[in-house]
Amino acid sequence: MANINYQKKILIVSPTESFLAKSLASKLEAERHKTLLSKGKIKEIDEQREQIELIIVFTNEDIGEMTETLVFLKDLADDRELKLILIGDEVEYDIAKKTIPEVLILEWFKRPLVMDDLLRSIRKYMEDNTAEKRKKTVLIVDDDITYMRTVYEWLKQEYHVGMASNGVQAISYLAKTKADLVLLDYEMPIANGPQVLSMLKSDTETGHVPVMFLTGHSDRESVLSVVGLKPADYLLKTIDKEGLLKKLEEFFKKKN
Repeated sequence: MANINYQKKILIVSPTESFLAKSLASKLEAERHKTLLSKGKIKEIDEQREQIELIIVFTNEDIGEMTETLVFLKDLADDRELKLILIGDEVEYDIAKKTIPEVLILEWFKRPLVMDDLLRSIRKYMEDNTAEKRKKTVLIVDDDITYMRTVYEWLKQEYHVGMASNGVQAISYLAKTKADLVLLDYEMPIANGPQVLSMLKSDTETGHVPVMFLTGHSDRESVLSVVGLKPADYLLKTIDKEGLLKKLEEFFKKKN
């Protein structure tokens, strides 16, 4: 699994060499914000998607040729619950809005850019959206699709929720997405819950991710078989929505 650094960054996209984009990156770095200055190459951005906290896009007259990049940024912002700041003229902004819904746009700055206004907006957003204030990400791993979707519905208002129907999908998800907690079914085909947890624990990139078993197995033997793997908790599937939400709330409060 690739070595992933989860330090948050501000993505600055400028399709051409831009003095303003470089100046903005320098000013943000001076304020101890990490930045990723990109010409909009999707592969480059995707490799660091989990580090990105805010997206800033400098548009130009060639914005019509940026459709693929804008679609990717829109999907990234929607998936990670991020916002975009757009910088350009009115025509470019109108074109961008055909791809990026306004609900994802934090602000639009018209050229000529007033750098101090942009920096104030960035500072406020970063202060209001620290990791502690943002939704936690919970990955549900269960081969029972109906039950998994039920839990998804229970959690989606409070958490960013991912789903995987087996261990392979779970590991693939965690290779790309930072999860704060995994809810893991005990009994699954191919690789059962304890085997999946063992694989996660043995990998340096996922070994720190807390895992709770969510299972129908309440017998002492099943519980004792995973004690050595140190799961965060062992919950029965008979738990209801209120009980599960309370368990997760208590867990994250204790962790913080």
